[in-house]
Amino acid sequence: MKTTSSAATRVPFWLRWLIPAVLVLAWLAIAGVGGPTFGRLSEVSSNDQASFLPAGAEATEAADWQAKFRDSKEIPAVIVVESDSAFTPAQLREAAALKGKLEALQAGSTVIGPIPSEDAKAVQFVVPIDSSAEVKTVVKELRNAVQASAPAGMQTFVTGPAGLTADLVSAFAGIDGILLLVALGAVFLILLIVYRSLLLPVMVLFTSVFALCAAILLVFGMAKAGWIQLNGQSQGILSILVIGAATDYALLYVARFREALTHTTNRTAAAVTAWKAAWEPILASGATVIIALLCLLFSDLNSNKALGPVAAAGILCALFAALTLLPALMALLGRAAFWPFRPKLLPETDREPELVTGLEGQKGLWRATGSLVSRRPRTVWVASVLLLLVAATGLLQLKANGVAQTDVILTASNAVDGQDALGRHFDAGSGSPAVIVADEAKAQDVLAKLKTSDGVGDAYLLAEGGAPVITGAPAAPGAPAAPGAPAAPAAPGAPAAPATRDGKVLINATLNHAADSAEAENAVVSLRQDLKKIDAGVLVGGVTATALDTNTTAQRDLVTIIPVVLGVILVILMLLLRSVLAPVLLVASVVLSYAAATGVSAFVFNNVFGFPGADATVPLFGFVFLVALGVDYNIFLMSRVREESLKHGTRAGILRGLVVTGGVITSAGVVLAATFAALGVIPIMFLVQLAFIVAFGVLLDTVLVRSLLVPALAYDIGPRLWWPGKLGRPGSGAAARDGARATLSAENPKADPAENEAAGVR
Repeated sequence: MKTTSSAATRVPFWLRWLIPAVLVLAWLAIAGVGGPTFGRLSEVSSNDQASFLPAGAEATEAADWQAKFRDSKEIPAVIVVESDSAFTPAQLREAAALKGKLEALQAGSTVIGPIPSEDAKAVQFVVPIDSSAEVKTVVKELRNAVQASAPAGMQTFVTGPAGLTADLVSAFAGIDGILLLVALGAVFLILLIVYRSLLLPVMVLFTSVFALCAAILLVFGMAKAGWIQLNGQSQGILSILVIGAATDYALLYVARFREALTHTTNRTAAAVTAWKAAWEPILASGATVIIALLCLLFSDLNSNKALGPVAAAGILCALFAALTLLPALMALLGRAAFWPFRPKLLPETDREPELVTGLEGQKGLWRATGSLVSRRPRTVWVASVLLLLVAATGLLQLKANGVAQTDVILTASNAVDGQDALGRHFDAGSGSPAVIVADEAKAQDVLAKLKTSDGVGDAYLLAEGGAPVITGAPAAPGAPAAPGAPAAPAAPGAPAAPATRDGKVLINATLNHAADSAEAENAVVSLRQDLKKIDAGVLVGGVTATALDTNTTAQRDLVTIIPVVLGVILVILMLLLRSVLAPVLLVASVVLSYAAATGVSAFVFNNVFGFPGADATVPLFGFVFLVALGVDYNIFLMSRVREESLKHGTRAGILRGLVVTGGVITSAGVVLAATFAALGVIPIMFLVQLAFIVAFGVLLDTVLVRSLLVPALAYDIGPRLWWPGKLGRPGSGAAARDGARATLSAENPKADPAENEAAGVR
C-alpha cells in the first residue's frame, strides 16, 4: 500500500464532505422508495406451476393447447371427505348438500361431485378456482366451509393443484419477514465478533440493507414491465444473496480502510486509498458472479431463467453499495467507526517492511498457517486434494431426479394429507389426469390405445366446456371433468361431440398412480412412445408430464450451463491476474470444492435429514452459487498475492497475501454461510437443500481450499504460477527476488521461515 504522510493532508471540501454526504443522501432516498416496495413484491410474484415450466418442453406445448379449449384460466381444487367406515345413506345426502354450498361460495361455478369411492369410505368434489384470484385465500375459505358442513366425525381435505399451490404459498410466507430477520441477525452477531465495535457492524448492515432496497426496486420494476418472472424461490434467494455479497464486499473494503488508517491520520485520504486498493477485486468479483448468474438464461426452465437476472440485479446493487455508500460512510466517520478499538498510526519505518519470508511482523493463527504452508507446501496441498476427493465420492449418492410434489413442503400440509387420502380411496391420479392433445382424425385410435395402456385407469374425450364425451353407456353422474374446466356431464342418451381447435382434440387419462410419483412419470414416458406411433404429432401433458419434463430439462441444463459458467470465470480471472496457469488452477480448485461439498451434502440428505431425494435444480444452483462465490475468495486472495508479489517476489507475496487476507476471507465466508443457512427457515425442501450445500460449501472453501490448498499449491509452483505473464519470467524483478531468497535460504537451511527471519536471512 502506498505510504501517506501521517500529517493531515489538506483535502478539498467537496471531497471531504460534499461527495460523501451526497452519496449517503442518495442511498437514503433509494432506501426510502425501495423499502416499502418490499411489501409489494407479491403483486408481481407468482408461485403457480407456470412460473417453473420448462419453456420448450412437450408438457408446456400441451398446456398451451389446453388453454385454447377453455374460456377461463382455472385450476382445480379437489375436496375429499373421508370416513373410517362406509358412508350411510344419510351421510351421503349430507355430503351431497355440500355441493350447493361450494357453488355458492365460488359465485355459481359448477362443482363436480359428490363422487363416491368404490369402498364407500370417501367422496370427492372437483371445484374450479380462477387462477387470477388469490388461491391461498380461496382455498382457506373452502377448507373452512368443508370442515363446518361435512358430516360429523369425518376428515376433510382440500388438495389437488389448487390445494398444493395454496400450501406452497403459505410455506413461502416467511420470505418477507422471518428470513430477512434471521439473516440480518446472524450477520450482525458475526460482525460484532469480528470487529469488536458497535458502530462498524451497523454501517456494514446499512450498506447491505440499502443494497437490498435498491435491488427490490430494480427487480420490482423489471417484473412490472414483464421482463422477468418473479417467484417465491427467486425472491428468497435474492434477499440472501444481496445481504451476503454486500457484506463480503464491505469486509474487503473495511480491511483496506483499516490498513490505510495505519498510514495516515486523514480519514478522506484513507477512504480514497482503500477504494483504489479494493475497487478492482470487488468489481472483478461482482462481475464474475453477475455473468455466472446470467448464464442461467441459457436454461430452458422458466424458474432458472427467472433467477438469473433477478439475482444478477441483486449483485449489481450490492456492488454499487459497497463501492459508493460504504466508502462515503467511512470517509465521514474515519477512525470513529472502529470505536472502541481504533486503528493506530504506525511509525513510517513499519508501514512498508521489506519482506523476505512474507511473515515478518505477523503473529497468531495466520502466521502459523503461513509457516505450515511454506514448510510443507506439497504435503499440504496433496493432503487437501485427497481429502476433497474422498468427500466428492458422495456425489454418487445424490438422488437429484426430482421429488414428489407432496414432499416439497416440509411442514404439515392439508393438501399433502389429502393426496394420501385420494390414493387410499380413488384412482391415485384422480384430479390430476394426463392431458393428451391429438389429431381429430386419429382421436378414436388414440383413445382406444389409452384405455388399454398400463397405468391408465380411464380415458375420455372432452366436449365443449370440459364435459366428457359419452360413447356407448352414459358417463356416470358426477364424473370429473378436465382440471381447470369442470362442467356437468352431458345428459344420458344425448351424446356430445368432442371439442376441436384447429383440428386437435383433448383427451383426459386418469392414471393409476399418484400424479407426482415415479410410477406416473414412467407411465407418461410409455404413453408418449406408444401414442406417437399412432399420431406423430400427439402431445402428452398434465401435472405428471410437467414434473417429468422439468426434471429432464434441469439435468440437461447441468451439461449446458456448467461449461459456460466455467469459461466465463476463467476469462475474468485471466484478465485480473494477467496469467493463464493461475486461473486454471483456481477454477480447478473451486470445482473440486463444489464436488466435495455436494458429496457431503448427499450423505447428509440421505442419512441425517432422511430426504427422499433432491430437486433436480439443486445441483445446478449449488454449482452456480458455490463456484461463482468461491471465486470471490480466490479473487480476494490472489489479487492481494499478485500485489505483494510485484513488490517482494512470488513466494513471499503468497505468504503475505495469505496472512493479511486470512481474517477477511474467513469472516466473509462465515457471513455468507450464515446468510445462506438462513434459507433453512423456509420449509421448502429445495431451499433447505440449497441452504445446506452452499453454507457447507462456502465454509469448506474458506477453511480448507482458500487457506491451505491454494496457497500451498501456489507456493510449491513458485513464480511459474504467473505464466505466461511477466511476473513468471526469469528476467523479471520479482522472479529475481525469488531466486535470491532461494539462495539465501539454501545457505541458512532452517525449516521454518520465521526462524530464517530471526537468523537474519534477508
